[in-house]
Amino acid sequence: MSTTTEPNVGSFTLGSALTAEPAGKIEVPEHREWELPNGFAWVFLGEGNRELTRPVILADGFNLGRSKLDVLYQGLEGGELRFISELRRRGRDVILLGFEERSASILANAEAAVAAILRAGAEQVSDTRLTVGGFSMGGIVTRYALAKMEMQRMDHRAGLYFSYDSPHRGASIPVGVQAFSHFIPFPNDFAKQMDSPAAREMLWQHYDKETGKIGVAPERTEFLEALARVGSWPQIPLKLAVANGRADGVGLPDVKPGDVALRIDRIYPGTTFYAQSQGDDVTVAYLNRRFPKAEETITTSGFPELDGAPGGTLHTYKILADTMEKLGGKADLRHEDVCFVPSVSAVAIRDIAKQDDLYANINELNPEESELDEFLCSSTTTAHTAITEELGHWLLERLPD
Repeated sequence: MSTTTEPNVGSFTLGSALTAEPAGKIEVPEHREWELPNGFAWVFLGEGNRELTRPVILADGFNLGRSKLDVLYQGLEGGELRFISELRRRGRDVILLGFEERSASILANAEAAVAAILRAGAEQVSDTRLTVGGFSMGGIVTRYALAKMEMQRMDHRAGLYFSYDSPHRGASIPVGVQAFSHFIPFPNDFAKQMDSPAAREMLWQHYDKETGKIGVAPERTEFLEALARVGSWPQIPLKLAVANGRADGVGLPDVKPGDVALRIDRIYPGTTFYAQSQGDDVTVAYLNRRFPKAEETITTSGFPELDGAPGGTLHTYKILADTMEKLGGKADLRHEDVCFVPSVSAVAIRDIAKQDDLYANINELNPEESELDEFLCSSTTTAHTAITEELGHWLLERLPD
């Protein structure tokens, strides 16, 4: 080990259920490939189809680097429901949409979505309306793409838009974790991911590495303004969404505000992350490193209790703990998961800045408060973008004829 730096964290990034490397390999069947501006797509024809007949476009979510469509395929096939196989069994052609850089601006990646939509419409041999949507960030990319096409009077031929645990009102990564990515004293993929255009656009609150301040990133403000300029949502297709979090206001019961979530020793000795609490000047992380010697306390003011909120979860602290242990550290992991996309954000019914809204019982709200036509929240808390029987079948039953 160098005497002047901490061990390298390598390619550590935070990923969802669909972007995590699978434990076992699932064979990817024969498919066509499309090259697109800022992206590419794999096309799997439905059973009995010789040409593109009833297309369903599924856009990849957020991570660092080029989309790994083989990993996305396995994520969609390896859970409770073999989602792609079930679509193809029903005669649907599956188009997996990937991006050259998943962490690039949503506006840039929307160009790939527009191109995929236009090509699907041009090659299709039936009158069935397209289904267009995506997972996590992919649902935001396709939302913007369809709305922009309508504003420009382009015929997208979409009859259904859907999002799967997408952060319509913002996502949350603990700001202490964001700060730690930049506290590591050398360039690393984790910091690159946290500071990327897509992260800045989607995160409700962002840690600025230059100023150390926590707030709404300028890129998020610019993205929301760009979304508003195209009408915010597509108006022609039916708009559906599912959330991996619950609808009854119940979040992660074991994650108590102020709890120690993770403590690291040996390397970054004493570095400690705490579950988000309400209040002013709340300590959410104490960061300490040996080389070059530094320590920092990260505090927040006016935050709701985000980490334990109802929503799709991310293995944020488990991924961080596992990485530190691989590097020779000792991790005292108390909470593996935190809320990443709050339920109220995924179904676009409330903002996430206020405690009462974040923990709202969606079942008791007027569904018309949502910006969507229909939505479904999971009956139990599940991992962000995890394909469950409950959520998957609900979507499958609503595909256009």
